[in-house]
Amino acid sequence: MRDCSPVMGLPLWVWLFVLPSLIAVLCFLAGPRLERFLRPIWRTLDGVYFASGVVAAFFMITILLLIVAQMVARWTGIALPGTTEFAGYVMATTSFFALSHAMIRGAHIRVSIILNSTAFLRKWLDIFAVFAAAVIATYFARYAVKTNFFSEMLNDRTQGQDQIPEWLVSLFKLDISGALEGSTKLVFTPVWIPQLAMSIGTILLALALWDTLIRLLVTGKNPIVSEAVE
Repeated sequence: MRDCSPVMGLPLWVWLFVLPSLIAVLCFLAGPRLERFLRPIWRTLDGVYFASGVVAAFFMITILLLIVAQMVARWTGIALPGTTEFAGYVMATTSFFALSHAMIRGAHIRVSIILNSTAFLRKWLDIFAVFAAAVIATYFARYAVKTNFFSEMLNDRTQGQDQIPEWLVSLFKLDISGALEGSTKLVFTPVWIPQLAMSIGTILLALALWDTLIRLLVTGKNPIVSEAVE
C-alpha cells in the first residue's frame, strides 16, 4: 500500500497539503472580501466542533458509568469481563473527540511570550504556528486513518477480555443487512473499532486548524480566544 496513492488523478498529498495551502493563499490575497461568503461555512463548522465536544462529554459520563458498574459488580460478586478495556476505549474516544472543540475554545496550551512582543511578529508567527500545526495534524490524521485500514485488513483483535456482539461489528462496517441478519454471538473486539475515534478526532482537529488559519488570514484575527476564569 503506497502512502500517497492517486485520488481522482492526483496524489493524496496534493489533496491533503497543497490544495488547503493554496486555499489559504487565496484567502490571504482576497482578505476581508471573502468574509461574507465564508460566514455560513464558519457557523456550520462551529456547530460540528460543538457537536464533537458534546460527544466527548457523553463518553466522559460513560467512563463514570463503567467505573460505577465495575464497583457494583465487585460488591455483588457479579462478573463484568472487559469493563477495564471498554473504559480505556471510551477514555480514548473522549480525548480525541474533545480535541477540536477544546482548541476552538482556547483550552489547548499556547506559548505566546514571543507573540506579545510586536504586532508584526504576532501576525506572522501566529500564521506560521497555525499553518505548521495544521500540516502536522493533517499528517497525523492521514496515518490514523491508514492505521484503521491496516487493522481491519489484518483482522486485528483485542487481547483483553472485552467482547461485543457480532452484529455490532457488521453495523460499524455499515453493513445494515448483515447487522440485521447478524449473529448475537460474542466476538473479541476488532481493534479498528476503537481506533475509529482516533481517526475521526484527528480529522476534526486538522479541519479545525485549517479553518482557524483561513479565519486568521481573512479577518486578521485569530479566532482562538482563551476562556478567562474569574
